[in-house]
Amino acid sequence: MTTYKINTSELKSFVPKLSAGDRVLLSGTVYTARDAAHSKLLELIKNGEPLPFEIKDAVIYYAGPTEAPKGRPIGSCGPTTSSRMDSFSPTLLNMGLCCMIGKGNRSPYVVETIVRNSAIYLCAIGGAGALAAKCITECEVVAFPELGCESIKRLEFKDFPLIVGIDSKGNSAFSR
Repeated sequence: MTTYKINTSELKSFVPKLSAGDRVLLSGTVYTARDAAHSKLLELIKNGEPLPFEIKDAVIYYAGPTEAPKGRPIGSCGPTTSSRMDSFSPTLLNMGLCCMIGKGNRSPYVVETIVRNSAIYLCAIGGAGALAAKCITECEVVAFPELGCESIKRLEFKDFPLIVGIDSKGNSAFSR
């Protein structure tokens, strides 16, 4: 297994080099979205309305960060179970989404869509949301503020520790 330090702006060029089980220290812009936000994103797509951020080559983190304590940009920010987004993910991947971050395995259809679109699925450590928050330097709500912690936020990561869960060839860290 190899460890890569990657910025989200160059992630797409690294995707073919990454293998299931590799470690990634990710820096750059990442957007949060959970179930409710995904539902709203797909409604916008269905209605031909613009999305709140550019989906092509974007990174979505399945997280609902807690309120920031005084002096910090964000509260606890751990991953949610990714399979809850499996019904939404193929649409976003087909639109150019580069990377998803969460925890747990993905459905065979999502894996097929990852491969077809040369995308990647990275896994964050569940139960370590307070520790993960230390790798986030900025947080701004960009859409659906009415969803509270599940609103879409733009985060800036600095060396956020991740594991390649499913690589662009369909290999899975979950089948080892």
